[in-house]
Amino acid sequence: MFNSISAVLLIILLAVCTFSLVLFNYFYSSMTASLNAKAQTATSFFSKYDTREEYLRNASYFTSSFPDKDKLELQFISAYGRIQFSSYGLAAGTTIDTPDISDAISTGRMRTWTGRDPETREHIMAVSSPAVLNGQVVGVIRYVTSLRTVDRHIALSVVSAILVGTGIVAMVYFSNLYFIHSIVDPVADLTRAAQRIAAGSYGVKIEKKFDDEIGVLTDTINDMSMKIRQSEKLKSEFLSSVSHELRTPLTAINGWSETLASGELKDEEEVKKGLNIILSESRRLTKMVEELLEFSRLESGHFTLQIEPMDIRAELEESVYTYQEFFRKKGIELHYEDSGEEIPEIPGDPERLKQVFSNLFDNAAKHGGSGGRIDVSIGSQENNVVIRIRDYGPGIPEEDLPQVKLMFYKGSTKARGSGIGLAVCEDIVTRHNGRLHISNAQGGGTLVTIVLPMRN
Repeated sequence: MFNSISAVLLIILLAVCTFSLVLFNYFYSSMTASLNAKAQTATSFFSKYDTREEYLRNASYFTSSFPDKDKLELQFISAYGRIQFSSYGLAAGTTIDTPDISDAISTGRMRTWTGRDPETREHIMAVSSPAVLNGQVVGVIRYVTSLRTVDRHIALSVVSAILVGTGIVAMVYFSNLYFIHSIVDPVADLTRAAQRIAAGSYGVKIEKKFDDEIGVLTDTINDMSMKIRQSEKLKSEFLSSVSHELRTPLTAINGWSETLASGELKDEEEVKKGLNIILSESRRLTKMVEELLEFSRLESGHFTLQIEPMDIRAELEESVYTYQEFFRKKGIELHYEDSGEEIPEIPGDPERLKQVFSNLFDNAAKHGGSGGRIDVSIGSQENNVVIRIRDYGPGIPEEDLPQVKLMFYKGSTKARGSGIGLAVCEDIVTRHNGRLHISNAQGGGTLVTIVLPMRN
């Protein structure tokens, strides 16, 4: 407020001062020019006389019949500075001691003077022009006018300018008050709330008071606060889940390793069972570590693709073949359907897309394996390759569907997992300029649809 008002006040002061100077110069210059013209005309007229007597006789007549005596005073002054004739009736012989008279007599040139009348103290302007007869200065023709009216007009104009300036300052003051109320105070509230969020108070909400840009910013910060709280909650759940997921296989591996190392197991089937459990849990640990590494690459921006022309059908069939026997042992039938359409090579990263297929097959078995069947199909549609993976499990709760691809999100499922796999799949498919869509299939189960463009 202080800075704004000070700047406006300084500008207005400069403007008023400039206006006053311009107005002063305009009026005074106009009056000076007008008096100079009159004095020059009178001097030219009286300079044509040859004798002093003729000059004085006509000066007396001209003074007595001076038509502008209500506006100006005409004086004829001797070479010694004494009044000879005056349209105001000043006594002859009265001495007037002002610089314009003495300068005009001494230099023989017209002089202008502005100041206070020595007798009346009235503010006046006088123009003195030397009267020259036969090359000799015999007196001065002097015009005098009061500046009272002009000064009053200038003063009124300056006062009006000051009042206008004061009005502008008042408008700026009240507009600043409104600005402070509608912008500065809300921004200060937003700043304090942002500082609280930065300090760790995630989920803090700011009261929305306006529907303008500040209101939009308030909604954005509130949304950011809630998303940060949700993200922190997901990360906390993720750390807890990962800790549990790591501890469970490690416990099994340690337990069976100690049992086998002790030599207590003599039965070959029991030993084989223990080794299989250790192998299975080790693979699970390896997969979890790989997912964590993928997460680390995603977070650091080092997740890259090696794009090359690839046979997407061959890569999918290889993944299906790899998982068919593995799922059969779990009592799950992996059924593959090929539309038979010709699918050209597409630009892609074979290893990354295999990773997508593996994650989706694992998810289908983990969450929908109870249905005993997983269907996989491939086809083309509008210059896109479309791959569908469907299980026949319980499906995904509707409230979880919008978030299932978010990092760390596990929803209400009790199945093991870190909540990273689908987020990694989404990122890989998106980097291929494709789409990953997850929905509940008609008749039950979950349907995952991958759409990849056939061209870059």
